[in-house]
Amino acid sequence: MELFLIPQRRTPTCWLGAGLLCLAGGAAAQQLPSQLSRMSIEELAEIPITSVSKKAESLGDAAAAVFIITGEDVRRSGATSLAEALRLAPNLEVARTNGTTYAVTARGGSNGNGNKLLVLIDGRVVYNPLNAGVFWESQDVMMEDIERIEVISGPGGTLWGSNAVNGVINVITRSSKDSQGTLVSLGGGNAERGVAVRQGWRLGEDASMRVYAKGFRRDPNLTMAGGGAGDGWSGRQLGFRADWGRGDNGLTLQGDLYDRQLDQFAGSERHRSGGNLLARWDRALADGAALQVQGYYDRVNNLIPGVIMLGEANDTYDVEAQHRLPLGARQELVWGGGFRLWRSTATNGAILKFLPERVETHLANLFVQDTIALDPQWKLTLGAKAERNSYTGLEFQPNLRLAWKPDAHTLWWTALSRALRTPSRVDREAYVFGIPTAALRGGPNFRSERLTALELGYRAQPTERLSFSVNAYYNKYDDMRTVDYDPAKNTFQVANHAEGNVAGLEVWGNYQVSRDWRLSASHSLLRERIRLQPGASVPPPAGGPGTLFGNDPPHRYTLRSSHDLPRGMELDLSLDRVAGLPYPYVPAYTSLDARLGWRPAARLELALSAVNLLNRRHAEFGTITGTSPRAAFERSLYLQLIWKF
Repeated sequence: MELFLIPQRRTPTCWLGAGLLCLAGGAAAQQLPSQLSRMSIEELAEIPITSVSKKAESLGDAAAAVFIITGEDVRRSGATSLAEALRLAPNLEVARTNGTTYAVTARGGSNGNGNKLLVLIDGRVVYNPLNAGVFWESQDVMMEDIERIEVISGPGGTLWGSNAVNGVINVITRSSKDSQGTLVSLGGGNAERGVAVRQGWRLGEDASMRVYAKGFRRDPNLTMAGGGAGDGWSGRQLGFRADWGRGDNGLTLQGDLYDRQLDQFAGSERHRSGGNLLARWDRALADGAALQVQGYYDRVNNLIPGVIMLGEANDTYDVEAQHRLPLGARQELVWGGGFRLWRSTATNGAILKFLPERVETHLANLFVQDTIALDPQWKLTLGAKAERNSYTGLEFQPNLRLAWKPDAHTLWWTALSRALRTPSRVDREAYVFGIPTAALRGGPNFRSERLTALELGYRAQPTERLSFSVNAYYNKYDDMRTVDYDPAKNTFQVANHAEGNVAGLEVWGNYQVSRDWRLSASHSLLRERIRLQPGASVPPPAGGPGTLFGNDPPHRYTLRSSHDLPRGMELDLSLDRVAGLPYPYVPAYTSLDARLGWRPAARLELALSAVNLLNRRHAEFGTITGTSPRAAFERSLYLQLIWKF
């Protein structure tokens, strides 16, 4: 996917998140990040995004709660993993369970899996249908190659399909033509070490390629009591990307291989490995129409030795196509479809089993979205997706959006949407044996969890120095997952016997104090009311019915400062206040992170990052007891050197 060179204007509209990168290609691609970071909010102009409408559009015109994390934001944050980089998005909640596991959610539902959040990397879905979630320890890219991360809070099922319930995260890496030459990154500190190397080449006037390799080791954390959490891990990864073509016509081929070794609190280390290969073809047609065809293969291997012995191998084959078609001067149609084949093979242990051990599931879909300009200020979007899966058959996910743009600096929008979280193997086919009191089994009749969402948003740039966004939402959930108890059989079974509603408010904004100093602030407010349906055969959990949905902080505040100093120095500060979690209880915490960067030469960068400066250690998520006790995250330092030549 490409960004476009935005013409410079005296007073462009800018809907900036914390973004510092607006231009790519041409002269913009040659600018140093330090030069881009000194651009004013007006000069940052309109950021082109693709995730809201599956077509390039200005962030200022997108009728959704979308926040852009740019590659420059990632660099200045000092983040060394994708999950850590997502902390920059104010419309996400990111909490570490232990050294390898994150609870990443939008608008509630923090359950350790993030089963209502769809995540993509360069168009490849990394949501795992085995457990309805994302294995964040497996998802990695060359951090220096991130172009932007588009984060949408709110349902996106009409365009992206099932499991895009509470939000969509789309990680987009740079074209290989924008990552030429050699880059070496070395880093180390008291908790982590890492090295990465990338090489890019020109293969002709309209072709380019890059390859990369990286490795890291992250030390185990401690518990709040000071004992070892046993959650250290290491990983290796290599990959490539090749691009042919120019403008809106091109072909991309890319792939990755990875291997992870993950310690366990009790027992031998886990092993996770895999690889993927993706091809995407873009073609510009006559009269502004465009066609895109994409296919990928993804392989995941997972081995969990010890008491809960489990092995799994998953293969995903996916192909999709979409067609953008202008219909006159005021209407544009985007339609397409896709097919996904997923094969899962489990190697069962004595306690946890998947029966049958091998399954093959299919997912076919067809979507259409029509955007109609009612007049120069009003825009109506109508869309729907029909999707058939092997578990629940044919299901529909409609969407209605209305946007009003009274002037170039203001946007009001509202949306009414329906989205689904389809069953996973854990919901339908998992069996747990050997529990002293009862057994647990998947529900053969488990249905999709359903969301109906109403959203209202407002964005504005009232002055050259100030921009902000306000989003309110009301989510109604039906057929939510429960674990019912059958006293006659003394067993538990997965079922759909909960419902409820979630309401919230998301606010973020930016203020350009001076040409070299920007402040960003955000606040999120969340209220959950989850209840069991009448006649449910399951007692309320110890923490109340609300814990069926997730364990979420009712509010969160952030304040960030990005300051360019003299002599090539940079100072970035981030202050976060996260409210306590209700059940399992996790105390509220305040964290302060800092990064001091220095560019002694144009192609050389040194940076010192400090995490959790205000606390000796704090916990963010998880239980207190069990085979994986709650980890606490200590103060840490990380020194990084990046050399380009």
